[in-house]
Amino acid sequence: MRRWMLLALLLLPFTARAEEKIVNIYNWTDYIDPSVLADFTKETGIKTRYDMFDSLETLEAKLLAGHSGYDVVLPSNEPSFSRLIKAGALAPVDRSKVPNWKNLDPALMQRMESSDPGNKHGAIYLWGSIGLGVNPDKVHALAPDAPLDSWALLLDPKWAKKLAPCGIIMMDSAIDVIPSVLHYLGKSQDSTAPADLDAVLSALMAIRPYIREFASGGALEALATGQSCLALDYSGDVEQAAARAKEAKQGVTVQYVVPKEGAEIGFDMLAIPADAPHKDAALAFINFVLRPQMMARITDATLYPNAVPATRALVKPALLNDPNIFPPDAVMQRFFTIGPVPTKAERARTRMWARFKAGS
Repeated sequence: MRRWMLLALLLLPFTARAEEKIVNIYNWTDYIDPSVLADFTKETGIKTRYDMFDSLETLEAKLLAGHSGYDVVLPSNEPSFSRLIKAGALAPVDRSKVPNWKNLDPALMQRMESSDPGNKHGAIYLWGSIGLGVNPDKVHALAPDAPLDSWALLLDPKWAKKLAPCGIIMMDSAIDVIPSVLHYLGKSQDSTAPADLDAVLSALMAIRPYIREFASGGALEALATGQSCLALDYSGDVEQAAARAKEAKQGVTVQYVVPKEGAEIGFDMLAIPADAPHKDAALAFINFVLRPQMMARITDATLYPNAVPATRALVKPALLNDPNIFPPDAVMQRFFTIGPVPTKAERARTRMWARFKAGS
């Protein structure tokens, strides 16, 4: 009897841990309204642990290694979301426990079918594009004739050299940068041809001497404070930088540019790792943020559009009327999506990116 009592006592901590009411979230930097997390805990009693990543490579590495400890993750649709699904790293979403799934825009969710047939593994959280963050005053001071509406502002060494003194920041993500360069060069954004990859490397190496820093989340602050005049970044990050610069009233102006040649549009997905320790809590969290009231607050805070049409009546009017946040049809036509890249080709891209960063 004493032996059984001892065993029961030893198992108590493990039982308590299994029943712990917590949801572990792994999301992009500056990508939620913190009050939404607080309200979720207040309503459900489920605590949140919120960690952040700033590149898809970091997210994928943790999930593919397994036992990440996360319950909700937010991979971009391509290539990460589809790749994680194929690897068995994500669990199907039990929609019976996510009644607010009905709030999602069917047209936008249909776009996700190529990455996730049947929309089985995730719901759209927020979406946006990849373009240029520009300080037009600093750019014009150094290069009055610079093409503010083109990828050439960054990818043509003539202009990159002129703008180097005011600070150029490059996204630290091969996944996000290479498709845009391929598209600018007139090639398929999904190309895996060695010759096309060589062309990308040549284009990037030509501007490598003029890049001050590689960063993703860090570009936001540099743009907002005027430490950088040009960055390749996510639309919402640039919008956040513009808002911070305006609030600071230090004479810094930041604009987001969708280059005339086209820009990548992407969707960040609410997904659950296959080995998530608290799947029911994860489902409750996804259902909570898909409420129009919550998603509207998230858009207000992050300056990224969402996939819940009912939020249009709830978001701040200034955001609803901002074409960089809710792009009109003419701009939407300039967006392109990317597809999955085979593992072998992805390794080649990673090696090329390492060479580019090293400048060798």
